[in-house]
Amino acid sequence: MGISMFVGVVLQIFVLVANSEILHRKALKQDNIIRDDLPSQGVQLLEDDTHVVISNGIVSIRLTVPGGSVTNITYKGSDNLLFPENNEADRGHWDVVWNNTAHADQTDNFVGTSYKVIMQNENQTEISFTRTWTLNSTEAPLNVDKRYVMLKDSPGFYTYVVLERLPGWPVFYIQEGRVLFKLNENMFQYMAVSDSRQRFMPKVKDRENGKVLDYKEAVLLTNATNPAFNGEVDDKYLYTCDNKDIKVHGWVGSNPSLGFWMITPSNEFRTGGPLKQDLTTHLGPTVLHYFTSTHYSGEVLAIKFKTEEYWKKVIGPVYIYLNSNDSANADPSILWIDAKQRMQKEEASWPYEFPLSDDFVKSNQRGALSGQLLVRDWFVNKQAVPGASAYVGLAPPGKVGSWQFENKGYQFWTKTNKDGSFSIKNVIPGNYSLFAYVPGFIGDYKHASDITITPGSNIQATNVVFDAPRNGPTLWEIGIPDRSAAEFFIPNTDSRFKIHQYKKPVERFRQYGLWERYEKLYPRKDLVFTIGSSNYSKDWFFSQVTRFVHRFYF
Repeated sequence: MGISMFVGVVLQIFVLVANSEILHRKALKQDNIIRDDLPSQGVQLLEDDTHVVISNGIVSIRLTVPGGSVTNITYKGSDNLLFPENNEADRGHWDVVWNNTAHADQTDNFVGTSYKVIMQNENQTEISFTRTWTLNSTEAPLNVDKRYVMLKDSPGFYTYVVLERLPGWPVFYIQEGRVLFKLNENMFQYMAVSDSRQRFMPKVKDRENGKVLDYKEAVLLTNATNPAFNGEVDDKYLYTCDNKDIKVHGWVGSNPSLGFWMITPSNEFRTGGPLKQDLTTHLGPTVLHYFTSTHYSGEVLAIKFKTEEYWKKVIGPVYIYLNSNDSANADPSILWIDAKQRMQKEEASWPYEFPLSDDFVKSNQRGALSGQLLVRDWFVNKQAVPGASAYVGLAPPGKVGSWQFENKGYQFWTKTNKDGSFSIKNVIPGNYSLFAYVPGFIGDYKHASDITITPGSNIQATNVVFDAPRNGPTLWEIGIPDRSAAEFFIPNTDSRFKIHQYKKPVERFRQYGLWERYEKLYPRKDLVFTIGSSNYSKDWFFSQVTRFVHRFYF
């Protein structure tokens, strides 16, 4: 009798579980619906033939199977945060813009052909979408492993990708590489990329109804939904930042009041070094993380592969963070402040311990380098002085300044203290050159010897002395050698264009069409700067631009 009752109970439980699973699978088949009422004991994973859902009771994400595109993101029971009218494969995804040197650029969205659950328990779920390149493939010649990770009680999710190129594969170039999310415009209206650059934004249809200017990205708003935007120029390049400053950016929505943020906890996988500028976000609303691009640099930063070259690199993880606060309806910057605090927490946790790809190097497999940077310039001081507030970094071996054009390996940068001391932690094992640049001194520094980092090593660099280039006394100089043009003359924008309104002052150069002002100021001849009487803050144009010369033929 006891055995019979036990079997009956077990059968009833089995039927209940089976029926529950069927209900969950049916829920997955309904477009734009994600179950946020799943039990919150931990991370849940639900699957059917075409989609997979990961949820931890706070955030849910839905992805295509086996492609691995993010179709839905919800937060605390919200509607889908991504733009539902976009094709499922074009709401959230990784991609590269590439070419085979003989044809026009094309975009590869890294559509997976195989899906696998790497780990699934109440504390963590990690899933993988892979694609293996074959000779008859039309995609970029890369093996791809896209990963998505969700942790228990985490108000967001992580994503990273492992890219690999094998010897003998075709020659090709990567022009851009990124991960992006296209948000629901009806929910998100306020953009934030820094403490100063944050504001309410126009609508996509305002761009569509506007006038395209000198290049397609720049559109003069002439018939905006909100007339206050009329006269502004919408241009995604107005929201770029230096790599060193691209740590958190995103959008804030209302009703419900919530924020969607891209957090980059490390710049080690970005190309071009700390001063390389890149896009962050733009009207759409679209949130981006660029790990490589030719923006502001040109073809020199395109990743160019030779036939017999092997290459493998881990990009990320980056963290998509979601937050909410009812008070943000009145002051959206409240969520920005919270996102910055979360960014600092993610930075302190780098390198993460949770990624399960064998290619992601954990902290106990990394090394460190420390030292003191001194600057020797006999005209300024007879003795070497500390290289204060300098940027010091490890990058793949190369010539002086080569870090600015390096685009295949990893780079690790830090800022020196007042005494020139520095410590570069969590360096992936390998051979590197030690580079630096010092505000107030022209030129670049490279250490005489390359440095080999091994797992667990803690190397003390010696003889880190930058001999500033000099052939004699300084007779005169214009500006400050700090790799910025902020001290020079920046004109007012053309009266046709309304200046973007921010809560705090922003750099004046971030306005459209300033280059055209040079010709207006100097219509017949170029500027003349007189040493001893001219003032570079008033008399030296901030950008070296061309001046249109009218030619008449008889």
